[in-house]
Amino acid sequence: MFSRSKAKHSQNAYVTNDLDRAQAIWRDQYGVSEFYVFENNAPGLVSSPEYRMKIALANVGGLEIELIEPVPGLAPMHAEVLPDDGSFAMAFHHIAMRIHGDLSGFEEHMASLESVANPVVWRGEMGDVMQFAYTDQRATLGHYVEHVWFDPAMYEQMASAIPVYPAR
Repeated sequence: MFSRSKAKHSQNAYVTNDLDRAQAIWRDQYGVSEFYVFENNAPGLVSSPEYRMKIALANVGGLEIELIEPVPGLAPMHAEVLPDDGSFAMAFHHIAMRIHGDLSGFEEHMASLESVANPVVWRGEMGDVMQFAYTDQRATLGHYVEHVWFDPAMYEQMASAIPVYPAR
């Protein structure tokens, strides 16, 4: 999955149970003073019709940093690494491989992954502008891998809202 010509490691993602506190850590310790923050009602999870998360994004040195606060009870795959006692946590969760080109390139990428070694545990879409799939690489890499494709216009619109560090 890493050696595919149209796939590029584009993001490191962390889950937390306190998005504000996680952003403060990134601000105070890593100089990332601002994130693009939104709430996502993600489609595509078969076991739950709603999959909701609060998300903060920043582009740091060309790599997107994603902070995710799962809405309790509505984002099980993302919440599984968080403590049950409610104590603060921020834990690494996945990397994202962005697939460049048109939608057929995403389908080719997904078809090229050997399904036993790369089991898809969640797949969804946002109409014709985004497709994503998560593969479970915890046994080999210790984390999930998100494979994501955006319509170029959608990606440009989203990227323009994400703060960049160091500032351009």
